[in-house]
Amino acid sequence: MTSRCHLLSGRLTGGIVPLILALAPAALADPASPLAPRPDLPDAGLSAIRTVAALIIVLGLFFGGVWLFRNSQRMAWRKGGLPKLAILESRPLGNRYALHVVGYEQQRLLIGSSPSGLSLLSQLPAAAAAPAEPVAPAPEPASFAQCFQHFFKGRLGAKTEGTGS
Repeated sequence: MTSRCHLLSGRLTGGIVPLILALAPAALADPASPLAPRPDLPDAGLSAIRTVAALIIVLGLFFGGVWLFRNSQRMAWRKGGLPKLAILESRPLGNRYALHVVGYEQQRLLIGSSPSGLSLLSQLPAAAAAPAEPVAPAPEPASFAQCFQHFFKGRLGAKTEGTGS
């Protein structure tokens, strides 16, 4: 049985391969043949540019959607005004313990957090609308040149004091 299949496949292969080789030049010469090279195909460089541009557009849409998703909460309170609830200040006290000053409208609350949960420690006085004393304006920051000179004056002064001169 195996010898008969082998002979049959040998006859088919022996007859088909020369037939394909004989017809291939005629098929390539015919412009209507699907095997003939097509002059109307787009340039490979142009196709690569279009593919990269499409990739950039898709990635831009993806990252724009991620940004909108992450910032939608922030944009929502801008439409409705300032949020009523805010964490005004927070101080960690150690291993999973912290103090938080939470404000809701004009109220302020001191809350302690621990591994067992949250607890109200105290109600603080209402936040002052305006400070009682005028605050002195902050000094103007020094320029880079002034900081640079101050740094090297300190270095040179430290070297001359250390040498005893």
